[in-house]
Amino acid sequence: MDVTISNSRVSGRTRAPPSKSYTHRAVLAAGYGDEATVRDPLVSADTKATMRAVEAFGGSVERAEDDSHLVVEGFGGRPGVPDDVVNCENSGTTMRLVTACGALADGLVVLTGDDSLRSRPQGPLLSAIEDLGGRGESTRRNGQAPLVVGGATRGGRVAIPGDVSSQYITALLMAGAVTDEGIEIELETELKSAPYVDITLEVLADFGVEAERTDEGFAVEGGQSYAPEGGEYAVPGDFSSMSYLLAAGAVAAEADDAVVVEGARPSAQGDSAIVDILESMGAEVSWDREAGEITVPRADLTGTTVDVGDTPDLLPTIATLGAVADGDTVVENCEHVRYKETDRVSAMAEELEKMGASVTEERDRLTVHGGETTLTGARVDGRHDHRIVMSLAVAGLVAEGETTVEGAEHVDVSFPNFFDSMASLGVELRRE
Repeated sequence: MDVTISNSRVSGRTRAPPSKSYTHRAVLAAGYGDEATVRDPLVSADTKATMRAVEAFGGSVERAEDDSHLVVEGFGGRPGVPDDVVNCENSGTTMRLVTACGALADGLVVLTGDDSLRSRPQGPLLSAIEDLGGRGESTRRNGQAPLVVGGATRGGRVAIPGDVSSQYITALLMAGAVTDEGIEIELETELKSAPYVDITLEVLADFGVEAERTDEGFAVEGGQSYAPEGGEYAVPGDFSSMSYLLAAGAVAAEADDAVVVEGARPSAQGDSAIVDILESMGAEVSWDREAGEITVPRADLTGTTVDVGDTPDLLPTIATLGAVADGDTVVENCEHVRYKETDRVSAMAEELEKMGASVTEERDRLTVHGGETTLTGARVDGRHDHRIVMSLAVAGLVAEGETTVEGAEHVDVSFPNFFDSMASLGVELRRE
């Protein structure tokens, strides 16, 4: 699907979708247990992949007709061997969390995904599984899917790099809680995307599982059970998805009006940093934390410098804001953002350049020269990446003429009703 966006002004209220990161973890946590209800989940292409994995391991996931909640019957801490290959589609989170889970099975589990997912690094997690007494192999021996895991991982102590993916740590902590020995994780390098591990620790605690930071990394005791208080867990709103709505308000709100985003209750999400980033660029952001509402009027933005070591998913949003702002916006510490659904550093540089932006791309840095940029409508490629699609759509709000984003259907990964939300705010768009 292509979506064409005209230069538009926006105002009104809209709601952020539930958090994808929390939904993945909550669904799998419920799977590790006996039975739990997950309320306010994000039901999207990625989270459906995790639901299917839970079912493949012997659990079941029943969706309410309105997707207001999921009833998950788990596999009691010991996944069964699936009848077929587990297809994680395009979901990197599913692949990594399920890899560690599958390594607990007595037999062997085969995991794969689409072309993009089969190009993403899994080697450090496979090595960790081997060190913990399980089996972890890449069928092509290149550290990438398809993967074969199993061998009833016992647990123990393991060293793993922290600068490739925080999802490795999340996967090991979640699986480690139901091993016999537990797992101690030593970080060999600085941890990138650390707030995502904070999310994991928060979800584990909510499901009654104790895990902790240590001087060397993280640890979780074995022999624990997953059971949320009262048998229910509620998913908070997603700040990664919220960033596009907030950015839309900052660059394109009607004069003397604003965009109000609901569902913004505080949590461990690192991407809530978008509020501070917008303020550093000159936006007047009002966050009512108790009500869970953020209000953003249009502002004359100025360039800033942002380290995205802990917030890689914000890079596309920041790049778009930089193209609208006066002066340079520098995104630092971003090499790990190249290993997402696509190389998001190059993708944003190349697609914004099609729209007239002046951009300097380096391996670990992206600089958008807003003072040298006048955005003009163009035909741009969403790169089969939901975050690229949504960021370019925001750029289209202020570009002269029309901007057509190819592959816009990929918003289904994390924000299925994104374009409906944008239209409700007054965006002129058409789907083709």
